[in-house]
Amino acid sequence: MGAVTPLGENFPISWNALLAGRDAATPLDLFDTTGCRCHHAASATLPALTGVSAKTICRLARASRLAIPAAREALASAGLLDAEGRSTLRELPFSVATTAGGMTFGEDFLRRVLARDGSHRFSQASRYLPQQQVLDVQQALGFAGHSVIIANACASGANAIGHAADLIATGAADCVLTGGFEALTELVFVGFDCLQATSTDRCRPFDLNRSGLLLGEAAAFLVLESAEHAQRRGATPLCELTGYGHTTDFFHLTQPQPDGAALVEVMHAAASQARIAPAQIRYINAHGTATAVNDGTEAKAYGAFLDDALGSTRISSTKAAIGHTLGAAGAVEALFAIAALRTGHLPPQLNLQTPIPEMATALVGAKESSSDMEHVMSVNLGFGGSNAALVFSRSESS
Repeated sequence: MGAVTPLGENFPISWNALLAGRDAATPLDLFDTTGCRCHHAASATLPALTGVSAKTICRLARASRLAIPAAREALASAGLLDAEGRSTLRELPFSVATTAGGMTFGEDFLRRVLARDGSHRFSQASRYLPQQQVLDVQQALGFAGHSVIIANACASGANAIGHAADLIATGAADCVLTGGFEALTELVFVGFDCLQATSTDRCRPFDLNRSGLLLGEAAAFLVLESAEHAQRRGATPLCELTGYGHTTDFFHLTQPQPDGAALVEVMHAAASQARIAPAQIRYINAHGTATAVNDGTEAKAYGAFLDDALGSTRISSTKAAIGHTLGAAGAVEALFAIAALRTGHLPPQLNLQTPIPEMATALVGAKESSSDMEHVMSVNLGFGGSNAALVFSRSESS
């Protein structure tokens, strides 16, 4: 696994900061927010790029600056980098999610054109498409191969991981680099602000006083491979991806189906593929955007899915700490769920004041842990009615 988040430049730093209860919300200075309701977000510090020339770095969009070190960390932790920091697998399929790609380049190009200052570079306009960020990662880490970009709103990261699993299950691949990346952009930020979906206060998922989401940016990747491929190269898996489900509810462009039926269906699909009962899932990393409509619907869905197990299955939304990272959300939150499974430590529900009654007994408190976790789940919803769920289980060889 590997990640760059607003909490840290790699996954261990991010994970420890999350467990410590750090909230990454800060005043936003990447672009002018004059006229917006909200003026803060969870931005990341760009890590240094070793082995990449200064000339090349100047040509990289912010999204690539996030994605390359996260992908490098994932390959390194999987034992797939050589002494020069290049992938030992020259052919490596890539399943990746994003919503904005390198939009920061497109925005800067447009600003310069509108200002008529003559300094705009057409190279910026040509490099903002997400295909370029995929190429940037491949070139920086020395691999090539089949790649797919999934832009399925906020469920994209989970869908990218699920697609990677499908590639392996069907025999189309035996090892895939998968995950998602997202950089904060003015168009996306102002768009959510115009929807009045962003909070001017703290992001408070599953709280009666919730007032909206916090936007963030991140990149997160994992190496997914078949058991046979891992055995051949002597790799020890962190866990197993045992279940994946996805549905579309067709209810509304920006709102989930009120009764949560599609979300219940997708969780059952993932649990069924994992061959477990809902009560066997000990932790769920919830979508939890802290918007009025989403959290209420999600709470209904968890109640219907878990039934009597709602109080014993622990639930939290890590968006309170790192913000909603859109195309990266399903990937980075999957990594948090895996870390919870492996360590027994549970990400706390930050900024909680008055929990909604339906979730009060399920939300994770500070410094909470569990010693008997065999299965965890990560859940994501997206605009357009997308729903996705992933189940991760302990591996006998981990």
